[in-house]
Order: sequence, then structure tokens, then C-alpha cells
Amino acid sequence: MKSPPLLAALTQAASLPFACQEAIFKTGDQFATTRYAIPDEFWNAAVAALGSLTETERAELTGPACAAWNSWATANSSAVTGELDSRYRNAALPVCNKFTVATVGTVRKFSPNTPAAARGLEKVVKKVWTEAMTKLSATASDATCRTSYSTAKNAW
Repeated sequence: MKSPPLLAALTQAASLPFACQEAIFKTGDQFATTRYAIPDEFWNAAVAALGSLTETERAELTGPACAAWNSWATANSSAVTGELDSRYRNAALPVCNKFTVATVGTVRKFSPNTPAAARGLEKVVKKVWTEAMTKLSATASDATCRTSYSTAKNAW
């Protein structure tokens, strides 16, 4: 059975423009990495954070903004994928640390090049990231993971 916050988030996501649903749920397909992996605990925290967006924040999730992101992601998938895999491979264990190090480093490198039409979307994604990292820095079972999530919270 899905938890109420997760169910609310999924319901909200279903009401988004199709391009935004693709941006949220198909990013893993756009960046088909061989090593880099998104931990389930992060995915669950991020989806829950998505469900807590305000109407103003949700208004940033427009079809044109998400379509601009999707086009950029498709055009840059090879470079981003290579960067994610390389950073993930070179980061220290545990997996949660590999994930945060690879994600933050890659986002810092590529976010200045994302399309201007997706800038409002980027603000929302940063908020979702920060909320998910905040939750995980308090709830992760491993102390190293809590530290890694705490460090990554505002690193982007």
C-alpha cells in the first residue's frame, strides 16, 4: 500500500503536463548510465517532496519548460551519462555517498548550460533536492549516509 504523501505526490505528478511527467519519470531512460544509480530511498523522498510543492512552484512545471529540459537532456545525454558514471565510479563508498558526489558534481558542471526556458523548473528541482536531502540526512540508517546527504543538501 502506498503511503499518503507518496500517493498525493503521484496524483499531483499525474496532473502535470506530459512533458513534465517525462522529465520526472523518464530521466533515468534519458541518462542510461552503466554504474550510476539512484537509491530507492532518495527516489521516495524526492517524490514525496514533489507532492509538497506549492501552487506557485507547480506553476513552474510547464509543458514548454519541461519540453526544453527534455530536448536538452536528449541532446546532452551522452556527456551527462559519462560524467555521472565516471564520478560515481571514482567516489568513495557507501553507495549513498557515490550517488550524492556524482549527482552534485555533474549538476554543477552541466546546469549552467541548461536552456533558459527551463530555469524556473530548475528552481523547483533544487527545492525537491533540498527537501529530499534534508529528510534523508535525518532518517538514513547509516551515519555516513546521513553526513553525505547533509553535505549535499545545499551543495548545488
